[in-house]
Amino acid sequence: MSRLRFALLNAAHGDENTSRNFRRELDADLAEFDATEGELPADHAFDGVVITGSRSSVYWDEAWIPALIDWVAEAHERGVPILGVCYGHQVLAEALGGRVAGMDDFEIGYNAIERRPEAADDELLGDLGDEFTAFTTHGDAVVDLPSEAELLAENEYGVHAFRAGHAWGVQFHPEYDVATAEEVTEGKRDQIGDERVDAVLADITPANYEAACEAKRLFENFTRYARGVADDLDAEASA
Repeated sequence: MSRLRFALLNAAHGDENTSRNFRRELDADLAEFDATEGELPADHAFDGVVITGSRSSVYWDEAWIPALIDWVAEAHERGVPILGVCYGHQVLAEALGGRVAGMDDFEIGYNAIERRPEAADDELLGDLGDEFTAFTTHGDAVVDLPSEAELLAENEYGVHAFRAGHAWGVQFHPEYDVATAEEVTEGKRDQIGDERVDAVLADITPANYEAACEAKRLFENFTRYARGVADDLDAEASA
């Protein structure tokens, strides 16, 4: 059985944590592309695509963003399994005809997320609890889901997971380790203030990180799903 090959579309503006975290969690050969520098694959010949988080917003007027959205839209049309995380979740929503907008608030820290009943059998979220913990950090949200999408998880801040065919978007960060959570939080002092940052840092405890590790199953589940799609394609080709 050959090893899966994923395209990792890195939108994190060179943040070293992002590459490290996804390479640790994804059991596949990763071809990494710096999307913020306009690097995108020349084709869609991958077993899966993963789109990372970013400090950018999908509605900013930057040349690399529409190109990324268009590439993801075509990958979806071709039936390639896709996982979008945080900003990647928002890119996926825009690529499929949804809408992202700025929030009146900012969600950050280890927070509870409710899995909807219809997600109980979902290949990505099905083995998580009805309520699970994950680290979140975002000031934008998917406000209109794509017409083909199914809402899978949410909390008081809005949409946290959806599915459309072979594609999933998750607003939370299952890939984060403790060091990343602390560094990202420290970087928000000018945006959300010292008092709130200090409160979030105090909440980055071993117990909360252990609880959030439940959500890391998403990477194994996505890889398993991509393997199934690849095997089905191989079977069709040899039939």
